[in-house]
Amino acid sequence: MSVLRSVLYYVISAFTLIAKPIMVAIFRLIYGERGQSVPKVTNPLLLESATSLAKKIRSRQVTAETVMQAFIQRAKEVNPIINAIVAERYEEALQEAREVDRQLSQDSIPEELSEGNKPLLGVPLTVKEAFALEGMPNTSGLVSRKGVKAESDSASVHRLKGAGMIPFACTNTSELCMWYESANNVYGRTKNAYDDTKIVGGSSGGEGCIISAGASLMGVGSDIGGSIRMPAFFNGVFGHRPSKDIVPNEGQHPPATGGQVELLATGPICRYAEDLAPSLRIMAGPGASKIKLDTKVDINQLRIYSMEEDGGSLLTGRVDTQLKQAQRKAFQHLASLGAKAEPVNLNLMKYSLEMWSAKMAAGKGLKFACFMAQGEKTGAKVNCFLEILKWVVRQSDHTLPAIGLGIVETFTPLEDPNVPKLLILLQALHDQLTSLLGDSGVLLYPSHPNPAPYHNMPILTPFNFTYTAVFNALGLPVTQVPLGLSREGLPLGLQVVGAPYQDHLTIAVAQYLEKGFGGWVPPGVGEAESRKED
Repeated sequence: MSVLRSVLYYVISAFTLIAKPIMVAIFRLIYGERGQSVPKVTNPLLLESATSLAKKIRSRQVTAETVMQAFIQRAKEVNPIINAIVAERYEEALQEAREVDRQLSQDSIPEELSEGNKPLLGVPLTVKEAFALEGMPNTSGLVSRKGVKAESDSASVHRLKGAGMIPFACTNTSELCMWYESANNVYGRTKNAYDDTKIVGGSSGGEGCIISAGASLMGVGSDIGGSIRMPAFFNGVFGHRPSKDIVPNEGQHPPATGGQVELLATGPICRYAEDLAPSLRIMAGPGASKIKLDTKVDINQLRIYSMEEDGGSLLTGRVDTQLKQAQRKAFQHLASLGAKAEPVNLNLMKYSLEMWSAKMAAGKGLKFACFMAQGEKTGAKVNCFLEILKWVVRQSDHTLPAIGLGIVETFTPLEDPNVPKLLILLQALHDQLTSLLGDSGVLLYPSHPNPAPYHNMPILTPFNFTYTAVFNALGLPVTQVPLGLSREGLPLGLQVVGAPYQDHLTIAVAQYLEKGFGGWVPPGVGEAESRKED
């Protein structure tokens, strides 16, 4: 069997080697050589971190209203190009910012506005539309949910608002949050701020995009197979998938059921690494005590492992040379700072798709076609075979990826005999990784086989998401880190993976890499120009 697998691997790799340039050439003919990017950021307020802005607002160096106006103005400037914001509450946000300023202007500032109680006072916030934000749409990109508005806040939004943040907009997602391009038939398609012919990832693609465009600093995302990390990667910003059961998932649609409950995580997407720990601490609430975010990390005590491919999966693409080079530079940089660095090969990673799928199937949750029909209570399902026919004649309310997933589910046996075997393999990989990493090690791993592809191209590479999804199945904390731009001007990056509840290590490594490589590169600044500025 291993010989046959090796032969298949090389045959598929050879086919991919030939087919990939042809596919790219075809899409280049459709979309053109290079798309439009958003205008450069010109307002210096937009270039501050959330932590920095909160301090300046509290000390009255700048008003919350001025900050909010700057972000709203930038959102209005870029959103016609990228379509990341799908619903706004600009006037309400400005009123709330003015109220912050009024309270801060008093002779004695109320204790409730202290840094301890409101660490991110007055800082603008965007929220993935799939999360409940009181009074705002909550369709999750499903046409039949048009008109649905949230009656209260989701758990994470409630905590961030309680910490002083002011939500001013909701952002786009894929249909029912189950695809890695953010497009749906309610709001349309979101386009990359660096090149509008490229995807933003999904399902938290609107968040990653609006943050990278300089129109938001921080957002709320969810991640069941990479839905925080892929958008952060494709958009050149930071994202963190927390350890299991640290941040509550309540208040998002669709809710996780069955085996999905153990894979879903809620976490922050941020433009700057220094904002990851504060935002995660707030979102985690009491759970923050488990992940030691206040612990200082000494680079000399860290062990850095690196793996540049997924071990030879037959269903995923090979990692782009530029991404490998960026990962090697990051690996070497951390070693030069004093970390102990060692390449590693985890053979079981080649079964990432199978293990993630097995974990999703365990526990017998509701079928995706059921959510498509809003049949959570009745058991009703969409007939996806009929929907594919309707889609061909442009009469379906659903996107092709959603219909395709529904069809795949139809052919998935209710009692797959391979699931128990795959769960055993998953546990073996979990034990191997947690033993390897311990309480002082992290793994550098590719985020995706290539930088942001053209729109619709993910349909031809549907399983590439498993570079991120495997860590959902493993329940490990992962921080997505940007590493500059490719020759084509698209974001590069990698994942930093830790053992359970070692979130502070992955975030600390993200900060070291941000210092070494510059972190987020504003759209409109080419690779050569960004190097000059460094």
